[in-house]
Amino acid sequence: MREVNLRSVDLNLLVVLLQLLETRHVTRAAEMLHMSQPAVSRALQRLRTTFDDPLLVRTTQGFDLSARAEELLPRLQQLLAGLSQLIAEPEFVPSEAKDVVRVYGLDLEVACFVSPLIQVLRREAPWMRLEVRTEPRDHFELLEQGDVHFCVTGMSPKTTEDQYRRLLIGQTTSVCVMSADHPLADSDLTLDKYLTASHGLVSITGRGPGVVDDRLAALGKKRHLALRLSNFMTVADFCEHTDLLFVLPEIVAQKVVQGRNIVLKQVPEELHSPVINFYLYWHERYHRDPMCRWIRQRILEVI
Repeated sequence: MREVNLRSVDLNLLVVLLQLLETRHVTRAAEMLHMSQPAVSRALQRLRTTFDDPLLVRTTQGFDLSARAEELLPRLQQLLAGLSQLIAEPEFVPSEAKDVVRVYGLDLEVACFVSPLIQVLRREAPWMRLEVRTEPRDHFELLEQGDVHFCVTGMSPKTTEDQYRRLLIGQTTSVCVMSADHPLADSDLTLDKYLTASHGLVSITGRGPGVVDDRLAALGKKRHLALRLSNFMTVADFCEHTDLLFVLPEIVAQKVVQGRNIVLKQVPEELHSPVINFYLYWHERYHRDPMCRWIRQRILEVI
């Protein structure tokens, strides 16, 4: 078999060749291709040179296929059908899909925003699987490495933000969480009272001060930090029967206090924060993936 340099071959001619072999007629092939008859005739001459074969041969009944063309036709039909499927956008059918959807978020962020998704999957895509990761770590590193499809967080990437897409899925403000038996539970929480207390902090990375500490530093003040946690789920256990205060997003705090001897208080006016936004993030690599597009739409609808 002679070696062929594909770079020297005009692959567009294969589309013309298929019409010529199927119609066995230059004029009808030209009509099907919306080309002029001379252009198709020129293409046929180039094809004959490329394949070193007449391809279409004259008979008393008109053109017929050469032996090489007879062998080429089914292979060409299969090849071009495969190329069409390769280029066409894949179809996503939820009821038949067996994809694995991988999501990362902290425990209570997942409880607030991701748990409703499993109801949708069980109803509309029962063969799909949802894998949720909640271990404390860098959210955006997982997206960057392709380990997860989505990340739910109120944080923002510190670098290369242009490679991420996001969807706003929730908004909340901050509140102070404390035991209902705390001495400050029955009064308005002023900054001076707040600073007399001991505090707990939820730190995802385990490093650096919290947002509240940054605000206090700007005011020239500092709080006593007695406890640092890496997730929200255990906050209630650490403040229900102690004198510790936590500042949490209200939507998360509402989950924490359910059934516990805990109250929510407005944070001191000096520590009021703007609205906290929660986003669903995904990497650019998955932006046009049909499965991920469907998941994003369903999350938006259920949230």
